[in-house]
Amino acid sequence: MSELTDLRDELRAFAVERDWDQFHSPKNLASALTVEAAELLEPFQWLTEEQSSSLTDKQRCAVMDELADVQIYLIRLADKLDVDLVQAVRTKMVRNAERYPATIFKGSARKYSDT
Repeated sequence: MSELTDLRDELRAFAVERDWDQFHSPKNLASALTVEAAELLEPFQWLTEEQSSSLTDKQRCAVMDELADVQIYLIRLADKLDVDLVQAVRTKMVRNAERYPATIFKGSARKYSDT
């Protein structure tokens, strides 16, 4: 089994042990994921680009906590919807490679639809 599968199973068991599965509908999990993703911005608020690349230990811990929350809800949502996250990422990367060929987009922040 992969580490992602192990995490999914641990998170599933964690929710069941607390009878939280009843609250983990796809809609609720997507909402929670969005909230946590927004909270990920808080440690970066008001930082310069340079500061955001060299966080203090306290800032780094805050970012790690929010990243973990995002990952937890993402894994739970994928589990509820029976989505294989690893395969979904691989499929998306193939699509992105088609949309953003390196020969055209290298060093560019343009969107594929702007070409």
